[in-house]
Amino acid sequence: MSLYIWRHPKPIKVQGICLGRTDAPVDARKLRRLANQIQGFARCHRLPKVIHTSPLQRSAEVGRLLAERGWQWRVVAELQEMDFGHWDGRPWASIDREEMDAWCADFTGYAPGGGESLRAFFARINRWLNALPEEPVLAVGHAGWINAARLLASGRGMPTQAEDWPPAVRYRQRVVISAAPAEPAPRRI
Repeated sequence: MSLYIWRHPKPIKVQGICLGRTDAPVDARKLRRLANQIQGFARCHRLPKVIHTSPLQRSAEVGRLLAERGWQWRVVAELQEMDFGHWDGRPWASIDREEMDAWCADFTGYAPGGGESLRAFFARINRWLNALPEEPVLAVGHAGWINAARLLASGRGMPTQAEDWPPAVRYRQRVVISAAPAEPAPRRI
């Protein structure tokens, strides 16, 4: 399995907010740049003109642009970012300290804001990765999703503490995931 996944372009006015499934817009020029980047990469490497995207507009709009150019576009719910429940779209500073502490105390099992636990997030990603075909897949997704997929593919598993979460990939960065994912067991440190 070879998954070529790009992080979506930087959304507008999201600095300091908890951004999971909040459907934040992106400047149209940045969307076109990423669509051009993906199209050029696929042409150069003779990859299929099929793009998988999250349904959130910061990813999906890239798929729409490529579809207008003759690509097949597949919207995939499993590519969505982690669900932060009622935290989503709120400034991090406004989230109750006790809730943040509860998440840090049970980093893999706690569902922030009543949304999705890290364990459930990893399981969702693992199911999708395991269902991918042998031929290369091109996708546009989100930083948390990409980090989780890389941890699964490397066999490192879920971090058990918040401070062990890897830094986010850059906007419009391409990541290659080429190993079959492992089960999302917590990582022992």
